[in-house]
Amino acid sequence: MREAAAPETIWQSRLRQFAAARATTDMLFRIIEPEALFDRPIPERHRLIFYLGHLEAFDWNLIAKGAFERESFHEGFDRLFAFGIDPVDGKLPSDQPNDWPSPGQVRAYCERVREILDACLNEYEQPGLQPKHQDEAIDGGTLVQVAIEHRLMHAETLAYLLHQLPLHRKLPQPQAPVPKAGGAAPHMIEIPAGQATLGQKKGCGFGWDNEFEEHTVDVPAFRIDAHKVTNRQFLEFLRAGGYDDRSVWKPEDWAWKQAAGIRHPVLWVPQGSDFRFRAMFEEIALPLNWPVYVSHAEAAAYAQWAKKALPTEEQWHRAAYGAREGTERVYPWGNDPPRASHGNFDFHRWDPVPVDAHPAGRSGFGVDGMLGNGWEWTATIFHPFPGFERFPFYPGYSADFFDGQHYVIKGGSARTAASMLRRSFRNWFQPQYQYAYGGFRCAAD
Repeated sequence: MREAAAPETIWQSRLRQFAAARATTDMLFRIIEPEALFDRPIPERHRLIFYLGHLEAFDWNLIAKGAFERESFHEGFDRLFAFGIDPVDGKLPSDQPNDWPSPGQVRAYCERVREILDACLNEYEQPGLQPKHQDEAIDGGTLVQVAIEHRLMHAETLAYLLHQLPLHRKLPQPQAPVPKAGGAAPHMIEIPAGQATLGQKKGCGFGWDNEFEEHTVDVPAFRIDAHKVTNRQFLEFLRAGGYDDRSVWKPEDWAWKQAAGIRHPVLWVPQGSDFRFRAMFEEIALPLNWPVYVSHAEAAAYAQWAKKALPTEEQWHRAAYGAREGTERVYPWGNDPPRASHGNFDFHRWDPVPVDAHPAGRSGFGVDGMLGNGWEWTATIFHPFPGFERFPFYPGYSADFFDGQHYVIKGGSARTAASMLRRSFRNWFQPQYQYAYGGFRCAAD
């Protein structure tokens, strides 16, 4: 009789998740036509060749070099691929393709990093890595989880970068069929006054530094859209002259829109007096019941035009996780882990689906689609929670962006990993950044 296999240890589980995350990003690079690796699909971001090297350089600098103190074999690449960019001064990168190493050189570096790093990790059956600074009590499990989620975040970043590539510069991939819409009309839901719990307790699972510490806030009664704002609703705003009505735009957003010539959402393609939609691998008729993806500036202008507002982070939490019986849920639908029936997330699709396509994911107050199918802009400036402490091994992860120039965005998109659908997870972008999979819904007193 065959003996039962030994149960997987926590450490083995983390290494398996690490391998799966690598497979996810490896697949994305296979989509790119070889000559497109030196393209810069988004002006504010690096060329694609940077991301090919960045993921392994991050893992090397954090774990192999930072925890195991392995001697560098290519310090130049360790530095070149260490950090992305997020320009807030209007200055765009000006590097040229010939400023970068060849794809072959970068891939050789990546292979060597994996070879050394995997040998280090496989020596440990239990989390036991020691950081260079012995007074920093960070175990190896935390560092590997940081590497996993960092990579999965970039899997989403790469997706919206690739979304901006011309169709002929990438190889089409299959995706699940679009689920049917329920046909619900736009309406708002009353959310009674109550409490919202933000953040998480230390010692109760992995989180990035900005997710700590857990705290509870009182939220007055308000109303919120039952669904994300759709392309159809945003088209009404556009055709009503919303992009020409200075009164609904913040001065700085109006100046940006005028200077950049912004006249419509970035994934909309003008065709005469109408629009088509740039999906990941094809151009299609504008899907009117899909969520619109826009910058915070455009979302805020729409909300002002509609005589509403973007919800605060606290309001968003209350609507997503609160329930009429006074309790709070782990997820909007309850305490069960995310499944495909709950929403459009975890890499199941490349593109959005109708805003009411997943009734199983509805919150306790009846709000649809708060996780997946597009992040949701809030009115809250990205800021530290009470008790915030920087990650000692990644001190700039959050703190560098507590600058008053980034807004909290919650929820997740089709390309957001399930692990980052936890209640405490926070994302953030500059208000004039159009390219992330950012949707929104409106709130009102």
